[in-house]
Order: sequence, then structure tokens, then C-alpha cells
Amino acid sequence: MSTVESRFGPYGGRYVPEVLIAALDELTAAWEEARTDPVYREELGALLRDFVGRPTPLYEAKRLSERTGRRVFLKREDLTHTGAHKINNAVGQALLARRMGKTRIIAETGAGQHGVATATACALFGLECIVYMGTEDMRRQKPNVERMELMGARVEPVEAGARTLKEAVSAAIRDWVTNVGDTHYIIGSAVGPAPYPALVRDLQRVIGEEAREQILAAAGRLPDRVIACVGGGSNAIGTFAPFVDDGGVELIGVEAAGEGLDGRHGAPLSAGRTGVLHGSLSAVIADEEGQILEAHSISAGLDYPGVGPEHTMLRDSGRARYVAITDEEALRALRVLARLEGIVPALESSHAIAWVLSESAGEGIDLITLSGRGDKDLAEALAGLKRLDDGDGDGEDG
Repeated sequence: MSTVESRFGPYGGRYVPEVLIAALDELTAAWEEARTDPVYREELGALLRDFVGRPTPLYEAKRLSERTGRRVFLKREDLTHTGAHKINNAVGQALLARRMGKTRIIAETGAGQHGVATATACALFGLECIVYMGTEDMRRQKPNVERMELMGARVEPVEAGARTLKEAVSAAIRDWVTNVGDTHYIIGSAVGPAPYPALVRDLQRVIGEEAREQILAAAGRLPDRVIACVGGGSNAIGTFAPFVDDGGVELIGVEAAGEGLDGRHGAPLSAGRTGVLHGSLSAVIADEEGQILEAHSISAGLDYPGVGPEHTMLRDSGRARYVAITDEEALRALRVLARLEGIVPALESSHAIAWVLSESAGEGIDLITLSGRGDKDLAEALAGLKRLDDGDGDGEDG
């Protein structure tokens, strides 16, 4: 197997304090060894099967298909243990940390699902767990805060800036610099300094590998389009990776347009520029002087002003296309899926559903990764839908 990538074209790399270079070298060497080690692979495979609940189903959403005129299949990551794709990466990295002799785990979280997944993995392996979370996200995702604490994690509130994911990542990095000897930082998305973008992609590509095999069995051919929401981009890159060499399959990443691309948004690939954020060169939301700006999305998991470097390379090469969906469109799509299929998606995944609803001309097969379930978003989603309904009087999306 090839060496773990540190660059994706010009993107990626390591833009970090010197004190972290040795830890990143150690992590790179450990991952290069572990990912080809039958012992690690067998233990991880057993955990994904027996603890996480893989393989997750590929479900043909027939009423949604009738609505769009296309065959729509949902890759049901919402049915994993803890309710989102984040558990695949958290279990894999916690297993790797134990192999490296690390006893203390730190993590960041926005929507809370990565924090819950990390707390779950740490409880499983008996590791100390500290999760950094912006206080605005703690407000939006209170049930996930309570789940983390129930499993023994310490949730550290972050009051800086917009009090969301960017600030949580910054706080976690500061902790890691201070405690690098015994601590492993489980980054939750395909972002950060090398080797994290490749490491997280490798742990999440199980989504796409399963989906590719399942769609061939269900439909007899590959899909025309593979669609996934993109914040940092881990569920999307995990889904896309096994399809990259299939030239007839269009790859669509759906970002958060928020209140509109000319206003507050979370869409660095669609309306950003190149810059450095949290140790990596990639697409970011920044001003003309390169200062990172606040992102906005109704979805806490898409409320981040950067994206994984591999996505930026895929955009530049034309292999993947990135589009953006507003808060309002995502809210309406959440209700559509709930009413048509009896599935309440996470607000992140609702962005991908919304794009398919808006771009459904012509026959074909669509595969959408449903990255998580919507339990965590109910209060925010219901309040948002009420505002929409009070504004236009139209509550009949489905």
C-alpha cells in the first residue's frame, strides 16, 4: 500500500507549531503500519461489525424516488451505533491510540456527534476523554452534551469567537501542544495537518466501499450521481473515495449556503478562497487579507470555515462538483424526508436531500449518504420550520 498522503496537489501539508511535528510523524508511522497489519484490521473489522453495526443498509427510498422521478438510494449511516458516521473514525483512531500507548484522548465537536462517538470509543477502551465544544453548539446540541458526560467524557466549553466548531478545534490544538506526550487528538473530519486528512478518509471509506457493492447488487449498475453533505468533509470523502476511478459516476458535495452565498454561509469550496486553517492549506472562508471569517449554517456540523484538502483538489481537477444549499432549503428537505419516508435526517444530511430535490430532472440513479439521524437537531429544526411557516403560511412540503 502506498505511503500516507501528506499533500493533495498543492493542498494539505502541516502548518503547525514545531512541538507537534514529532507527534504527527509518530502518528503517520503508526498508521502506515496499522492499516496493513492483519491484527489491527481484524480487530477494527470486528468492532465495526459487532459494536458499530456495519454494514449499514442501502435503502431505496421509493416515495422520494416518485417525488424526484429518479431512483434514490440512501446509505443509512444514521443506523450506526451513536447515530452517525463519526463512530467509524472514532473507533479506528481510539484503537490506533491504544496501540501507540496513548492514555488521554482529546477531541473537538460541533454537532456533537463526533464528541459522542469519541466518548463512546473511549468508554469502550478505558481511555480518558476530553471534548472541546463551543458554547453555542452546546446550546444547540444539549442532548449530545449529556450523552458525552454520561459516558464519562469531560466536555470543555469554549467561549471564544463565534463559540462554534472553529474555536473548539483551536482549543483542542492548544491542549495537544501542551500535553503531546500522552495525548492523542482524534480529529473528527478530513481536515487538519497531515496525516489526518488521509487517516480519516481511510477510516471512513468503509461507507463508499459498502455502498458501491450494495448499489451493484440492488440496481445492477453503478449510480449516476453520488451525493453527500460537506462540512469538513469526512462522510463525503469516505463515500467518494471508492468511486473516484469510476468516470461515469458524478460526485456531488453539498455545502451550507446558510443565509446565502452573498451573506453568512459555510461554503468555502463554493464561495471561499485558498488559505491555511488548523494546520492545513485548503479552501477557507476568509477576507482579502487572509483572515478567517465566521461560518454560518443552521447545521452545527457544517458551521466551519474550512474543508478537507482532498475535496479542494477534487474540485480543482473537476472530478467532483460542489454546490450549496441554504438553511431554508435544508429545513424543508428534512420535513420532506420525514413525511415521505418516515426518516428524520440530520440537518447536515438534509442539505444533500435538498439538492437532489432541486436537481431531479431526467431519469437516473442517485446514491445519497445519510450521514446521521436528526434526533440531535429536532429543537433547532422545529423552531426553524415554525419560523418558515409563520413567514409564508406553507407547511406542506411533503
